[in-house]
Amino acid sequence: MQNRKRRRWIVGTTATGAIRAGVFSQSDTRPVACRRMTSSGNRSQKLGGIIRLKQRWGLSWHARLFVISVMLLAIYAVVLNVHPFLAMTHRANAKILVVEGWIDEYAIRAGADEFKTGDYEHIITTGGPVAGSGGYTNDYNTFASVGARRLKAAGVAEESMLMVPSHVIGRDRTYSSAIALRRWLLDHNMPLQSFNVVTVDAHARRTRLLFQKALGNDVRVGIISIPNPDYDAKHWWRYSEGVREVIGEGIAYTYAKVFSYQSEPSLEERPAKSSSLPDTGQ
Repeated sequence: MQNRKRRRWIVGTTATGAIRAGVFSQSDTRPVACRRMTSSGNRSQKLGGIIRLKQRWGLSWHARLFVISVMLLAIYAVVLNVHPFLAMTHRANAKILVVEGWIDEYAIRAGADEFKTGDYEHIITTGGPVAGSGGYTNDYNTFASVGARRLKAAGVAEESMLMVPSHVIGRDRTYSSAIALRRWLLDHNMPLQSFNVVTVDAHARRTRLLFQKALGNDVRVGIISIPNPDYDAKHWWRYSEGVREVIGEGIAYTYAKVFSYQSEPSLEERPAKSSSLPDTGQ
């Protein structure tokens, strides 16, 4: 009888312990590391509590591989598409062709061919003081005059050319040339609904943006990009000239896009001085 009672007591004690152990194990749902830090007291803190040990979630190796793959694909897409984005060509139905006078000789010849084959009435050259002049001295010491002389040498008739120089040198020369063109149009009461601009390579998108800002949304600005023969545009990253062109123009376009430019008054806000077209002096 005593042995039976003893066995029952042992079994009951064991069952009670198992139940209690199960309750405690279910109620304490904290991670093992947290329970260890709690039981170890101040092991989760160092330097008087300045530094604390905390748990955090992190990416697994296959998640990191996925993120890296996405980033590489994005970079590859940018490399392939950034040059076509910057060196855009989008012609407008226009009677006026504008040529930036500072562009290289190959682009000037392409501009002359565009004028000869297109349905244009006038070709306008723009540009500020030539490099090394120290500032504006006269209209014939500007890139507008240089461009006009080059166009004439390329076979453009003198009576079709108009010279619109800018007096600003250095910073924001494209926008200054666009402002000079707008002022000239206002002063000569020459209504303009659309025109095309000839420029070089990756400079095209920025040129269109700045001319559009200067002349307003009422004027449609077309753009014609002349490819640079010194490198293959499809593989621009293989050439130092292409890298300089794309990176430099990419930064410049971002700057022009982000920072605002104050446009000139509209055509109705300024009186015209004359309706005649000026002589190019060539």
